[in-house]
Amino acid sequence: MSNPTLPPMPSERLLDLRDVQVGFATRDGRVAAVNSVTYHVDRGEVLGIVGESGSGKSVTVRAIMRLLAKNAVEGAGGSIRFNPDGDRELLLSAEHKNSRLMREIRGGRIGMIFQEPMTALSPVHTVGTQIMRTVMLHRKCGRTEARARAVELLGKVQLPNPEEMVDRYPHQMSGGMRQRAMIALALCCDPVLLIADEPTTALDVTTEAQILDLLKSLQDELGMAIIFITHNFGVVADIADRVAVMYLGRIVETGSVDDIFYAPKHPYTQALLQSIPRLGQARVRRLKTIRGSVPDPYNVPKGCPFHTRCDFADAALCGTELPPRKAFAGDQSALCHFAGELREAGQ
Repeated sequence: MSNPTLPPMPSERLLDLRDVQVGFATRDGRVAAVNSVTYHVDRGEVLGIVGESGSGKSVTVRAIMRLLAKNAVEGAGGSIRFNPDGDRELLLSAEHKNSRLMREIRGGRIGMIFQEPMTALSPVHTVGTQIMRTVMLHRKCGRTEARARAVELLGKVQLPNPEEMVDRYPHQMSGGMRQRAMIALALCCDPVLLIADEPTTALDVTTEAQILDLLKSLQDELGMAIIFITHNFGVVADIADRVAVMYLGRIVETGSVDDIFYAPKHPYTQALLQSIPRLGQARVRRLKTIRGSVPDPYNVPKGCPFHTRCDFADAALCGTELPPRKAFAGDQSALCHFAGELREAGQ
């Protein structure tokens, strides 16, 4: 089920998104949540996706899993391709939402850690039952084997006394324990791709560090690729190989972690980094902030979506024309008319 009009994916490529567009039909009109998003994930790598709330991070990965709301409307021309075995590309289109293929991929080849485990996990079933059902669905095994797998996974995610935890309900666990159980559920069928949608947002910093260490160790052990969604650049620096920065439904900059942190090209990326306190930096009265707020999705600005908040915007150019994507060394790119010319100006 590959698309003959698209070039074949490189052998190292696991997931490829091109010009993905998602909107939502509401009583007040259509809201564009994702606008021509393009990015890829290679085998075994960690891609960090960063951006403010409402930038379209979660909607994009839900489009991959075909878990969009009923009022979602996808634009024509975009494609999501998945190549789990390296020999056959799969086109994950809206028509396949409830197909046998997607049921096999969802939870089998692609696992997902949802943002809030208390709402993602069933409150009326034990954690073990939820893991066992997924294992039995994808591996066609019996309850005894599935239960043993559930206990094994709960031990692998470092839950104490997994033989007892397997019979506990989500409300009987702490927030960190529920998140570990959610990770065990996502990994129960050894996926080649794990999508982590802000898995540490509601956790304290100590538990957050433990969850990040756990994900890194599991990634090294299993060799899976990870899409890690967050709004925290500190988390990205700790876990990701490459970074994609999103703003108002668009990828405004991509690059390696070093390129993004030490040589950002887009003014939005620069502004986000300048708003973070750093050890050893010169003492200042206040951290820099990004002026204004994210525009109303019903009234997206013309031209560059960031120009209303940008300190370097040219009203005549940025306010009328969508900027081209400029490429730089090391597979770094930025969606800005003045990309690469702003770092010195902003110092």
